[in-house]
Amino acid sequence: MKKMKTLVLPLLLLTFFASCVSVRVATDYDSKANFTEYKSYAFYKTGIDQAQISDLDKKRILSAIEAEMSRMGYVKSQDPDLLVNIFTKEREQVDIYNNNFGWGWGGWGWGGFGWGGWGWGGFGWGPGWGGAWGPNVSTRTEGSLFIDLIDNRNKGLVWQGRGVGNLNNTKNIEKKEERIREFVSEIMSAYPPNQVVAVN
Repeated sequence: MKKMKTLVLPLLLLTFFASCVSVRVATDYDSKANFTEYKSYAFYKTGIDQAQISDLDKKRILSAIEAEMSRMGYVKSQDPDLLVNIFTKEREQVDIYNNNFGWGWGGWGWGGFGWGGWGWGGFGWGPGWGGAWGPNVSTRTEGSLFIDLIDNRNKGLVWQGRGVGNLNNTKNIEKKEERIREFVSEIMSAYPPNQVVAVN
């Protein structure tokens, strides 16, 4: 029985760290859109200009999206089938931990994908084992990156991908760019949607 207890903590830590590097993706789409008709794209400058992110990070995201669109066979065009837009959201979360051990994981976060500052959330141990010192509180900033695909003919949104995850607080530009590429790749891997074709 004692041996089992010693294995629980490493497994919890492994699960925690695995979740820190993952990207949670959710998508929505217009079921009436025929995605096989879309062959070309362009970036929606008006919307992208309004995104509250630094110009450098904006360029990194757009470059990653361009690589994904090219991989799927799309070509850039002056008269595109699809317009691509991006925007970000962020929110601060407060985590309160009160368990028998008296410690808690705060988790790392990124503010609007780190725009304007690659910030850490909270990571902390409550003082003392056995829960004698009360709850442990940590805060973290959770951000979301949205990628919108808009039908250029009717200007209607046909697909939206949202990714939520963490970015490393790093000054290493190569690691930052690699993480952005990973983030965009995870979102775009859900496109095109698996549509059910109705049989008449």
